[in-house]
Amino acid sequence: MRIIICGAGQVGYGIAERLAAEKNDISIIDTSPELIQAVRDSLDVRGFVGHGSHPEVLERAGAQQADMIIAVTLYDEVNIVACEVAHALFNVPMKVARIRSQSYLQPHYQDLFSRDHLPIDVIISPELEVGEMVLRRIALPGAKDVVRFAEDKIAMVAIECLEDCPVINTPLAQLSELFPDLPATVVGVTRNGKLFIPRSADQLIAGDLAYVVTTKDQVRRTLGLFGHEEQEATRIVIAGGGNIGLFVAKTIEKRQNRTKVKMIEHGRERAVAIADELRRTVVLNGSALDQKLLLEADIQEADLMIALTNNDQVNILSCVMAKGLGCKSNLALINNPAYLDITKSVGIDATVNPGTVTVSRILQHVRRGRIRAVHSIQRGAAEIIEAEALETSPLVGPFLRELDLPDGMRIGAIYRDGEVIKPSGSLRIKPKDRVVIFALAHAVKQVEQMFRVSLEFF
Repeated sequence: MRIIICGAGQVGYGIAERLAAEKNDISIIDTSPELIQAVRDSLDVRGFVGHGSHPEVLERAGAQQADMIIAVTLYDEVNIVACEVAHALFNVPMKVARIRSQSYLQPHYQDLFSRDHLPIDVIISPELEVGEMVLRRIALPGAKDVVRFAEDKIAMVAIECLEDCPVINTPLAQLSELFPDLPATVVGVTRNGKLFIPRSADQLIAGDLAYVVTTKDQVRRTLGLFGHEEQEATRIVIAGGGNIGLFVAKTIEKRQNRTKVKMIEHGRERAVAIADELRRTVVLNGSALDQKLLLEADIQEADLMIALTNNDQVNILSCVMAKGLGCKSNLALINNPAYLDITKSVGIDATVNPGTVTVSRILQHVRRGRIRAVHSIQRGAAEIIEAEALETSPLVGPFLRELDLPDGMRIGAIYRDGEVIKPSGSLRIKPKDRVVIFALAHAVKQVEQMFRVSLEFF
C-alpha cells in the first residue's frame, strides 16, 4: 500500500517503522527537519519537511497515488485539515486521524466525522485506548496483556507461568481433557525470548509466557488455573495527571466505588485543574520521584502504583521507588521500546506501550480482507487477528482437522450468532463466523488471503 503519515513523533515513527518493515510504500511528513532526518537515516521511507495539511506538501509526498493517509501530529486541527485536503483534492480512499481533545469525541458529536461533514474514516485516540488498556490490567491483576475481541465476548490474555503454576509440565491436550468445560486455548508461548505456536503434545514450563484465548466470562478462572489469583487493587497511586492519568482516575471513580485513588501531578496549574474535575481522587502536587511525597500518598499501603507521565525514566524509577517503599505491585507506561527489555530485571511488574496500542489500531485498516481487529504482540513478532469468514474462504466447509493450515498460525476461538465456540477437530467454520487467530509475523499475509474475497466469487 502507498501510505502517507503526517507527524514523525513517537506515534508516527512507530507506525512508519512497522508499516515499512512490511514493505509498504511510506512517505512521512513533519515540520521538524531533525525528525525527518532521523526517519530517513533509520527507516526505508521517504521524508518530507513541511506541514501535512498543506496541499503542495501532500502532493510532493505522493497524495495523488496514496491509498491511505494517517495524520498523527500533536495537533487535532492539523490532523483534521490534512484528512480534509487529502479527500477534497486527492481523493485518498482511507483517512485516519489522531484526535486528542475529548471535546471532539463526545458521543453527541459523532456525526462530525462523516463524509457529509469531515470525511475521516477512522478516528484514533491513543490516550483513550492506552487508558482502557490500563483499566483492563487493573481489573485483571496477574495478566501481562489483555485484549478483547468479538464485541468484548472473547479475550486474549498473556499469562506468566510461575514455578508453582498448576498447569506446567502437562501436555496441552491433557489440559483440555482435565477441564472440558473451560473454553480456553493456548495459542502462543514465549520461552527464553522465542515466540512459537505450541502443539497439543507440548508442555508449558516455568518462566513461559502463555497467550491464551478464552471467553470474557472465563478470564478470571483461566488466570486462577495458571496460579494467578491476585486480588484487584483497591488502593492505587497514579503518577501523572495528563490525558491518560485523568481518564483512568475518572473511570475508576465511575466504575469502582471501593477503590481509593491518589494522584501525583508535577505541574501546579494542571494539578489544580484535575482536582476540580475529580470527585474522590486526592491530587498531590509534586514529583513522583520525591520520596516524601510518595509517603504522603501512602505508597507503603498501596496495592498498585501506576506511572503514566510523559517521561519513561520517571515512570520506571517511580515504580521502582514505590515498590521499595512497600507498594505491592506496579505498572509503567513506556514509550521507548528499548526500555521494555530491562523492566522486569529492575522490578517493573507490568508495562503498557502506547506505540503498540496505536499500531494495532492502524493495522486493522491496513490489513487486506475482512479484518475486524488486530493486536500486535512483542513488537510485531506476532498478531492476534479477528476476521470474518466469507463463503469463498478456504476455512469454510471442511472440518478443522481436515484443514491444511499454514505453519505459524493457530485458531483460538470462533464467534457465531452471539456465542463463543472453542475450536476442535470436529468443528466446521461457517460463512460470517468471526475467527480469532494467533499468527506469527511470517504467516500474517496468509491469514489475510484466507479472508479476502476471491475473484471467482464474482
